[in-house]
Amino acid sequence: MENYTKMVKICGMDVSEVRQKIHDLLAVQDGPSFSFSASPGEVDIEVSFQSEQEAEAREKVKEVVRELKVRFGSSIFTTKPKVTLAETIVDLLKEQEMTVTTVESCTGGLLSARLTDVAGVSEVFKQGFITYSNKAKRKFVGVKKMTLKKYTAVSEQAAWEMARGGAAFTGADACISVTGYAGPDGGEDGQPVGLVYIGCNIRGKIEVEEFHFSGDRRTIRELAATHALTFLRKCILENYQI
Repeated sequence: MENYTKMVKICGMDVSEVRQKIHDLLAVQDGPSFSFSASPGEVDIEVSFQSEQEAEAREKVKEVVRELKVRFGSSIFTTKPKVTLAETIVDLLKEQEMTVTTVESCTGGLLSARLTDVAGVSEVFKQGFITYSNKAKRKFVGVKKMTLKKYTAVSEQAAWEMARGGAAFTGADACISVTGYAGPDGGEDGQPVGLVYIGCNIRGKIEVEEFHFSGDRRTIRELAATHALTFLRKCILENYQI
């Protein structure tokens, strides 16, 4: 028997979301088999099929992979088993001749660490700011005192100013910012643990998304870092219609 296997790697989703989106494919009795592995914010799907004919096994798997690409679109960041999300983003930045800066609060450097794990990132990575305190946010990336007082450090407005300031202070083409409550405590004004705002600045165009993550402190920080990478990738793809 010949066995053919293909990997599909998805970002910005969890296993339950992925399974729900392909529940009909999972129910096919004589089709390829699926196995799942996951880390916070990422899901790997291994599609495999056994047949006495290698060509049949290969075609069955490729047919399913084509369907997965239709259903998940740009959420699929690679079909290469050993390639990481950060590696695809570094390659994308190089292709677009862009540089990037990170401004982090609750992730405390986790995001910049993910990027700088990639060999050759020095071509595109400008600087990483860890602005954990309000004072640091004001001093290093120019978040306004009034913004912090009126909206708090964990807000859409703060994330927006962090993304703006990081790019302005370093001259980077892109800046990704993260601010949130990783736990065990939320905000004094009742904001919940797991509330995270992620800002993305692509050459002056700034977007902010709000997330609500669950889990322990470590999981929330990992989710925030992965979703920040996912958001950066999404913004680049959309801005340059790749």
